[in-house]
Amino acid sequence: MTEDLISEKRGHTLWVTFNRPEARNAITFGMYEALAELCASVPTDGSVRAMVIMGAGGKAFAAGTDMTQFRAFETEQDALDYEDEITRVLTAVDQCPVPTVAAMHGACTGGGASIAAACDIRIASAQLKFGFPIARTLGNCLNAGNLARLSELMGAGRVREMIFTARLMGADEALACGLISEVLPDEAALLDRADVLAQHLAGMAPLTLRATKEAMRRNRAALAVEDNDLIALCYMSNDFKHGLEAFLAKQKPEWSGT
Repeated sequence: MTEDLISEKRGHTLWVTFNRPEARNAITFGMYEALAELCASVPTDGSVRAMVIMGAGGKAFAAGTDMTQFRAFETEQDALDYEDEITRVLTAVDQCPVPTVAAMHGACTGGGASIAAACDIRIASAQLKFGFPIARTLGNCLNAGNLARLSELMGAGRVREMIFTARLMGADEALACGLISEVLPDEAALLDRADVLAQHLAGMAPLTLRATKEAMRRNRAALAVEDNDLIALCYMSNDFKHGLEAFLAKQKPEWSGT
């Protein structure tokens, strides 16, 4: 387990924390891998009954993938492997045998937003900023499975508009559209509520919850489509290379469409 992703068992709840506050909890490839391994290794003997995922530092749940890692991308396979890894991680969250709660405070964007969307229940502080500003920043794309999950939660029209405009959704809108189930006034209240909610879930019939999670995952998996050409189109483009460097240099990109 990387020190950038820490876990702590409290009672029957496993608390998982993105722990890169100096980078607004931007997710490294190692953190993705550690999260997938953690979800796959949750015991089913009753010792763990729920998982809460949160971010350290008081400013962000997780501000997407650490973009510096994209500088190593040179071939289409690099992009396809990355999106395959994202799918594997989100599937691991989907398949976690216990209920998962995303306690979302502050920025929850990009990969962080995808992970939150893969959780069973999402609650948030009033300071939530949720979205995928990739049309403004990098010029990459979400894979089809990721988009299907978001559309299931929020509706396809809202997902399309949010990504096209690169805007971030606040807590009230997230509540109104069904993305989250509760809004708490601040981070302290959010974590207190997450604890109470996890304890409540721990008292439910575990096989009922596990079967429901898996059946709903299979429903979505049945709609899987081929999207390699779309991933290559974006990640291998001049715009992606330019957008990445512009973002890291805190400059506004000038898109060419190539």
